[in-house]
Amino acid sequence: MNGTLALLLPPVSPSPQFLSLNFSRLPLFYSPPSLSTAHILRATSRRLLSATKVQTISIMAAQEENVGNLKQQLAKLFEASLRATVPGEVDVAPLIAACNPRFGDYQCNNAMSLWTKIKGKGSEFTGPQPIGRALMKNLPASEMIESCTIAGPGFVNVVLSKQWIAKSIEKMLINGIETWAPKLQVKRAVVDFSSPNIAKEMHVGHLRSTIIGDTLARMLEFSNVEVLRRNHVGDWGTQFGMLIEYLFEKLPNLEAASDQAIGDLEAFYKASKQRFDSDPQFKERAQQAVVSLQAGEEKYRKAWTQICEISRKGYERVYQRLGIEIEEKGESFYNPYIPGVLEELSKKGLIEESEGAQVIFIEGKNIPLIVVKKDGGFNYASTDLTAIWYRLNEEKADWIIYVTDVGQREHFEMVFTAVKRAGWFPVDENMYPKASHVGFGLVLGEDGKRFRTRSTEIVRLVDLLDEAKSRCKAALVERGKADEWTEEELVQTAEAVGYGAVKYADLKNNRLTNYTFNFDQMLNDKGNTAVYLLYAHARICSIIRKSGKDIEELKKTGTIVLGHPDERTLGLHLLQFAEVVEESCSNLLPNVLCEYLYNLSEYFTKFYSNCQVVGSDEETSRLLICEATAVVMRKCFHLLGITPVYKI
Repeated sequence: MNGTLALLLPPVSPSPQFLSLNFSRLPLFYSPPSLSTAHILRATSRRLLSATKVQTISIMAAQEENVGNLKQQLAKLFEASLRATVPGEVDVAPLIAACNPRFGDYQCNNAMSLWTKIKGKGSEFTGPQPIGRALMKNLPASEMIESCTIAGPGFVNVVLSKQWIAKSIEKMLINGIETWAPKLQVKRAVVDFSSPNIAKEMHVGHLRSTIIGDTLARMLEFSNVEVLRRNHVGDWGTQFGMLIEYLFEKLPNLEAASDQAIGDLEAFYKASKQRFDSDPQFKERAQQAVVSLQAGEEKYRKAWTQICEISRKGYERVYQRLGIEIEEKGESFYNPYIPGVLEELSKKGLIEESEGAQVIFIEGKNIPLIVVKKDGGFNYASTDLTAIWYRLNEEKADWIIYVTDVGQREHFEMVFTAVKRAGWFPVDENMYPKASHVGFGLVLGEDGKRFRTRSTEIVRLVDLLDEAKSRCKAALVERGKADEWTEEELVQTAEAVGYGAVKYADLKNNRLTNYTFNFDQMLNDKGNTAVYLLYAHARICSIIRKSGKDIEELKKTGTIVLGHPDERTLGLHLLQFAEVVEESCSNLLPNVLCEYLYNLSEYFTKFYSNCQVVGSDEETSRLLICEATAVVMRKCFHLLGITPVYKI
């Protein structure tokens, strides 16, 4: 790996973001007070009252200045120009987009649509180009803009002032990268992700939900949104009857039940399922055990609790490696609320009887949404509807985001449609509160099929992560770093690079597509990989150290000058960080941020190749450009859940 993995972490304590949730603080079973229909109606009424007042929430804040967002700042200027140019068209919003670099940095694209809107109304304008010229003429004076030109049918091309770009970067270095955070008007969001099933190992299929959900949560948190990270684990249902009965059979003394005594959870689950399928008497006892568990009998509740706790220990090993913070609110949490919620939906006329089951018919769907099975039991739909009710009324969420595989898309479409029919969500999808399903494709093996071991078993996630770490450590030892570094330094670096490589290899892909899992590719130090990006960051830090200058002092006294074209290109790209994070949030696409980060490293490489830093007349300015690049890269790493490394 050409020495790329010869990287060191900074000698600081782990950040809170790299610590996973301590499940020991969570109740093993939550028993809320019984809910009357009146309680649910009151809470629903409160939410619906607020829903009638809900306004469309623009992802780009309209009232609070977004310091780091170039599009937003240009939009403010062109909004003033639009009011002056066409004062009678008050509902026209500025259309700002990046443009071809040959013509400028950004472009206002309102002229053509405005002409369509006003022609024939006795306007002074004779076409879109005169409108474009007027928009350019009526722009308020601003140090942000260096020049404007008109292209084609009225496109206004804007070139930003390089002095203004430089000053904006200087301010960020002094005031912090948080000043470039998007200002979303969503106040509170629920991100529902990971969500493994109790008594089953987390496997490679959980990788995407876990790291995509974590990244979305991090981006929203950076954007000043309060995020409730929810782990909707499968901890309730008929399968627990066979698990509990098998536990009683294997360990009559329940006090002796432990993860060591039970052994491999996946094997335990398979063995209980085999007994359930092959032994009619065992199956009957298992079905009775479900009834006893749901009735709250202490012996069965205790067995259920122990199975859940052993599972949590397994999940915790994965979350610790990945640096995931998440709070468990599983299916069992919502179970006591279901009857009241279904009664409310029934009173609204949504629930009908069909072939012995209680269902909600969804227009355009061939099958209904079953909310109560023929045997009277609840299912995923009843739990999901209740979870939405709880998240709206008790947790006061504006945006509920579900991160699951694309195979569940239709299920969530039906659930969301039912919720809109109930009046819990506005019909307009651009209004809040709302819910979004974040679907993702499969992780494939080299054979193009679902990623499995050679024995056709699904790959355990903890084994996959340990393999990534092991490969990185072996590469470090091969490079002779075992003689130079402590064992702790070796392990920390191997974890940062190994886990980061696995995450980035997933996140850089559009989440809707499948991708092939390949250790050799993701641990390559060339191309669009985490290893390459971590190397680029470490190289920047090395440049600053070798200068011998106090970078914190330079931030206070130094000035940035973007004299070389590659300096300006890099500076502009740095300033586009805020709008990229905003786009990633609004479209729920982490790969947009990954593409930005990779391009940032490429722009820096070009800058460094053509602009001498240490020992040049422009050393101070260029060291500050290096520092700004490193600061933005570190924030990108943080948002992607990757731990940066600082030394080669």
